[in-house]
Amino acid sequence: MPSVVNNLNHQELPLIEVIDLTFRYNRVEVLSDINLVVHKGDFLALIGPNGAGKTTLIKLLLGLLRPHRGKIKLFQRDLKEFKDWALIGYIPQKAIHFESFFPISVREAVALNLPQARWYDFWTKKINEREVVKALETVGMQDYIEERIGHLSGGQQQRVFIARALVSRPQILILDEPTTGVDAITQEKFYDLLAHLNQEKGLTIIIVTHEIGVVNRHVNKVACLNRSLVYHGTHAEFCQSDYFRQILDEGHHLIGHKH
Repeated sequence: MPSVVNNLNHQELPLIEVIDLTFRYNRVEVLSDINLVVHKGDFLALIGPNGAGKTTLIKLLLGLLRPHRGKIKLFQRDLKEFKDWALIGYIPQKAIHFESFFPISVREAVALNLPQARWYDFWTKKINEREVVKALETVGMQDYIEERIGHLSGGQQQRVFIARALVSRPQILILDEPTTGVDAITQEKFYDLLAHLNQEKGLTIIIVTHEIGVVNRHVNKVACLNRSLVYHGTHAEFCQSDYFRQILDEGHHLIGHKH
């Protein structure tokens, strides 16, 4: 399949810049010569087949893995020097569900992600309720603050996890297949919430997804990964690309749960 990578012209400096990145698992090359930029306000869908390297790339962006070659820059700083992790919220795929017996409230689940400097209210020396409530209000879950998180539905838990990420006041939110295991209506509401956060709150979002419908309805940028970057450009250009037409013609189902 031919590579179709667009050079995106943009006046602002990128929040994330991946330069000539290569990564190997046990000497097997999983990612090869990746070049990717994410600017403020982008809503980027990262798509690709199973084993394409999507989750691996996310782990590299978060500093959980180190590239074998190339570099990553976050907020114009080299990854090795970057310390302001509160600027990046992350919701992993496996974090989307709690069993009913899990003994933690919605308040506690969100408060646990407060940066240490804001954990206590300065005047009352208690958990900073204002920060927690504000994050829950953003996702419409303030009325559930006393509930045990395990008693909530899958869609409600999703919203709490977004609130948990937002309480650290990030500028970037990264989600790894966040709608796995939930119904279509819940998915639609979830993506509408992400679109609101992106368009109204200015939050930059990167989402790993196999939902082609999400790409068509909400995002403004698309990156197609299959060990190398086979497409990187705007959503409009993606819909006109040979790669997108080939996906439709061959009926590819872009599911990916590994790497």
